[in-house]
Amino acid sequence: MKKDIDRLMRENDLSAILVIGPADHNPFMYYFTGGHHISAADLIKIAGKKPVLFHSPMEREEAAATGLRTIGYNRYNFMELLKQTKGDQLKARTIQYKRMFADLGLTKGRIMLYGKVDAGLTYEFIKSMRKTMPGIEFIGDVKQILLPTAMLTKDSTELARIRAMGVITTRVVGRTAEFLTSHKAKKGRLVKRNGAPLTIGEVKSRINLWLAEAGVENPEGTIFSIGRDAGIPHSAGTPNDELSLGKTIIFDIFPCEQLGGYFYDFTRTWCLGYAPDEAQRLYQDVKHVYDTVVSELKVNSYGSRYQHRACELFAAQGHPTIESDPNTVIGYNHSLGHGIGLNIHEKPFMGVMSKDKLVKGSTFTIEPGLYYPDKGLGVRIEDSYSITPDGRVECLADYPFDLVLKVKGK
Repeated sequence: MKKDIDRLMRENDLSAILVIGPADHNPFMYYFTGGHHISAADLIKIAGKKPVLFHSPMEREEAAATGLRTIGYNRYNFMELLKQTKGDQLKARTIQYKRMFADLGLTKGRIMLYGKVDAGLTYEFIKSMRKTMPGIEFIGDVKQILLPTAMLTKDSTELARIRAMGVITTRVVGRTAEFLTSHKAKKGRLVKRNGAPLTIGEVKSRINLWLAEAGVENPEGTIFSIGRDAGIPHSAGTPNDELSLGKTIIFDIFPCEQLGGYFYDFTRTWCLGYAPDEAQRLYQDVKHVYDTVVSELKVNSYGSRYQHRACELFAAQGHPTIESDPNTVIGYNHSLGHGIGLNIHEKPFMGVMSKDKLVKGSTFTIEPGLYYPDKGLGVRIEDSYSITPDGRVECLADYPFDLVLKVKGK
């Protein structure tokens, strides 16, 4: 949580944090600004002090709405700096930053850098700053020791927003199921009123429409894949593929609030009309692992423990796993889950090498799956969970686990 940031800064001998870039679709900037539309900004937080937001005067009201202390870039007269540097943008920008730092009394120390910005320009900027301000050391959060660690735990407001996204997400999933089952089947595929086959692309267009109508965004896209594509975990689906009966469909949906706010993550597997025996067996295997792992979740336990448990259970069913063969592309070949928040993938991670714990306030997915693309089969089940302040494990949005969606016709 935000209240942990100063402690983490002290523990890691950090003088300040610098977050650069826009406020929207920039998770670390959004974390401080709260989702206001600011196209370019710099946020500096000195250890033990409140953050300061530097912004364009054109966006002064949006900046003020964040509730942070704000300083407009116009204080530094960039056009005059360009004249002084004979049009050298990098030198002018470096002088501006040096003055911004000086205004906050920041002349030396270790500064951790965050933000979604152009890598090349940032590289040149940091090189220039190191020459101009040798007392400052810029470092990146390679080990995710500061903001990603603070963001691992959510306060009640953050959790309420994620839960609200879960309600919207599952409603859209329900509308998708209703849309599919409203079509008739003919010659083994769903058809529209004009007799043309319904396609993956048309379904995904409806999903995007319904999300937009609900006031949320879908910046990472949606996985809606059938048959062989369902056997490849992150295949988004082929737009021209027809909705055929009896084939497994993986529907993985992960929208977020407007301007790149809090995400939700959810998956169901469906078969239209009927499920062949092999698909049914695969689904039962995944559901057994899902149910078993969820029943064993405990506060303060390592996420990697449950990845190992999933591998153990799938291996007992006779499936290849990422633990027995790290290069497998069939069977169970990914981690069991990950945290969700302002990033669709964040702490706590559940890979075998992760040292993250499922602590109070953490939000995370549980998503076991099995994949056999050459058989045209893929199954995944996913829900998002949180550890409550009293240590209980709570599913953030319920939805049925039906494998088969009934349709009319054949």
